[in-house]
Amino acid sequence: MKILIAKDAGYCFGVRDAVNMAYDTAKEHGEVYMLGTIVHNERVIDNLDKAGAKVVKSIDEVPDGETLLFRAHGTAPELWSKARNKNINLVDGTCPLVTEIHHEVRMLHQEGRKTIIIGDHGHDEVVAIAAQVEKPIIVANINEANKLRKMKKAGVVTQSTQMIENVQEIINILMTKVYDLRFINTICFPTRRNHQQIKELAIKSDVMIIIGSFTSANSKRLTQLSLERNKNSYQVTSADDIHSSMFIDCNIVGISAGASTPDEVINEVVNKIKKLNRVTQKESIYE
Repeated sequence: MKILIAKDAGYCFGVRDAVNMAYDTAKEHGEVYMLGTIVHNERVIDNLDKAGAKVVKSIDEVPDGETLLFRAHGTAPELWSKARNKNINLVDGTCPLVTEIHHEVRMLHQEGRKTIIIGDHGHDEVVAIAAQVEKPIIVANINEANKLRKMKKAGVVTQSTQMIENVQEIINILMTKVYDLRFINTICFPTRRNHQQIKELAIKSDVMIIIGSFTSANSKRLTQLSLERNKNSYQVTSADDIHSSMFIDCNIVGISAGASTPDEVINEVVNKIKKLNRVTQKESIYE
């Protein structure tokens, strides 16, 4: 059996930097507070909690003199203002690519355009993008796009982890509804690379394994991409979810993982597959 691992599987650089920042800040200050979970992965959150990184629901829960880390998904301006007016230390863990989306959506708004965000309703990143401007429209799918009224001038950005196919379908509809439409493709390049690798691996492999939490919209999208090309695709959260029945008559296993999946979990899954199938050949990286 041959095991192929997508080169861009797992942590993107934005998530990796934010998680490392949380560990480093907790080590330096004894503990650090985070407004919501820093990533959508239960193991990461549990390990961070043990290291002294605590999740809170409100800035009011952060004691005076302590440190608050703003996470990779981005934070609304009003929360930044509230935090600055409180006697706490602030650490910015926002992914620089998300910060760029905030800049782009504000520029579109300044041009007098109605701002449209293609993304998942209620997702942390989308909430933070929407908070940058007044009364944006969030569109998650083509059904919602079809319900929009015609408008004269609009600008569009996307949630960084959207699938290009969904974005293209929505843009095609918006082109029939907006006279002056400006679209900025803000799907981040690590996401684009991982999506492309999964599309290719799913066709090449007999079985596809996508590693990621079911609370992660990104991981669920990766699984959807794989299933569209290979019915023998499975989303797992850890090595405990791997069973020998998945690999009957299997010669090639493709593996990828969501942007919130740490390297240690990927390695554990790979080792479990090798052990169950008595694989001695070293796994290969698929680019």
